[in-house]
Amino acid sequence: MLRTLAIRDFVIVDAIELEFSTGFTVFTGETGAGKSILIDALALALGGRGDASMVREGAAKADISAQFSVNTSTALWLEENDFSGEDTELILRRVIDNAGRSKAYINGITATAAQLRELGDFLVDIHGQHAHQSLLKTDAQRDLLDMQGGLQATVLDVTTLFKQWQKISTQREEFEKNAKNILLERERLEWQVSELEKLQIKPGEWEAISHEHSRLAHAASLLEGAQEAADVISESEQPMLSRLSSLQQKLLKLQSFDPALKPVTDALDSARINLQESAYALNDYLGRVELDPRRLREVESRVEIIHSTARRFHVAPETLHQEFATLSAQLLQLSGVSDIEALRVREAAAYQVYESAAKKLSASRAIVARDLGAAVTVAMQDLSMTGGSFSIALRPCEATSTGLEHIEFLVAGHAGVQARPLAKVASGGELARISLAISVITSCATATPTLIFDEVDSGIGGGVAEVVGRLLKRLGQDRQVLCVTHLPQVASQANQHFQVSKRSDDGKTVSHIDGLDNKQRVEEIARMLGGIEITPTTRKHARELLAS
Repeated sequence: MLRTLAIRDFVIVDAIELEFSTGFTVFTGETGAGKSILIDALALALGGRGDASMVREGAAKADISAQFSVNTSTALWLEENDFSGEDTELILRRVIDNAGRSKAYINGITATAAQLRELGDFLVDIHGQHAHQSLLKTDAQRDLLDMQGGLQATVLDVTTLFKQWQKISTQREEFEKNAKNILLERERLEWQVSELEKLQIKPGEWEAISHEHSRLAHAASLLEGAQEAADVISESEQPMLSRLSSLQQKLLKLQSFDPALKPVTDALDSARINLQESAYALNDYLGRVELDPRRLREVESRVEIIHSTARRFHVAPETLHQEFATLSAQLLQLSGVSDIEALRVREAAAYQVYESAAKKLSASRAIVARDLGAAVTVAMQDLSMTGGSFSIALRPCEATSTGLEHIEFLVAGHAGVQARPLAKVASGGELARISLAISVITSCATATPTLIFDEVDSGIGGGVAEVVGRLLKRLGQDRQVLCVTHLPQVASQANQHFQVSKRSDDGKTVSHIDGLDNKQRVEEIARMLGGIEITPTTRKHARELLAS
């Protein structure tokens, strides 16, 4: 539940800090005093949209902090998102500067507005003063029914299945429209893949065969050059190896007379060893390399085939294997979507899966619609709509992303009248009462610990207003209920009462909020009953309302 709300420099609020108790709490005051500003400030702390216009004129920033008790769902969310602390209290904070920049905090840790909104769903449920207007929209009626039944996840599954079915359906329609072009493209790809498949080129083959071709094409020159080098080193009449060995022996003898020659003899010894190794390598090479005209023709033929294929496909020879893989993938993809019969089978199967899920959703909606209709009908009897009834029609329609039916709220204002769409029947007062009944009933189905009603009792009065007050007070026995109201019959039922007023401080208008004791409540209820001039009669009436 909401424990405290601290507001600084927000719209016309200078600095306010409020402490809240359990049960039913009301905010009252003159029109324009800033009652709804409190709700707006709390909504901002819960991740609502903010801008520079919310900063009080002349201030640098608006700062709102809300402290809540932590329940099981909230504690789990905090732990999963690394915001948990040691305390059993939760603090949400929102700061907006006069340039419109916003900062959000959860337990002192920087957060996003989206995280505040996600967490806020576990904490507070706000019913705005214009909520009854949204009931005239079919989408809002459907969303409210699904929320009441906890069907949001089921609706999401149906939407996903609908999109999958539509995707295949679109593929089938595009194929039927462009069947000729698709078939021509597939035939082209089949020919190209077939040609490359015949080539059977492997990764790295072009580099290897190019090297082999170069070696075979120059085999005679390679043999001649290698033989000449071998002769000079070790096979001629005066081979380099023999001459070097002789020279080394002479210098070794002279080294005994002058050790300074040792580096020279060592270098000559290394050179002799290298020459000997070169001679061995050349003899081995000459033993392996031979003229092979047949293999040369085979290699030349392969090189020519690869070259000509690469020219036809307008790619480099070394990338032909990549081209084969790319074209094969394109052919596979096109084959998967171009078989009209296969597409029709897939489309039918996808629709059957969607239809099955949508029918289950319809069955669940029918149960929720029946129960909600009965509950609202009962509530209408207490709200001066005796004999009236409320029902929810599920009208079959073509498949949509939200199911197989349109949702429509129907109402009969009194007995003997046929139920008609809510938007066409209900007057402003009736609509407000029905909206309030729905709000209270749907709130009972949620686990949200704090419920806020922002002037949802507008358009009603008299005995109905007293019933509304008792309804909200009864709701406050199970959870915390905050209500902005202009009705004395509602305000008199509260366990806690705050008065909102505007005052002028140093030439600036600011909003003040004061908690009222019993005596002050009498004066405030009397003001709400009698206007500017409060008479003993209105005070007496106020005391009677509070006593009741």
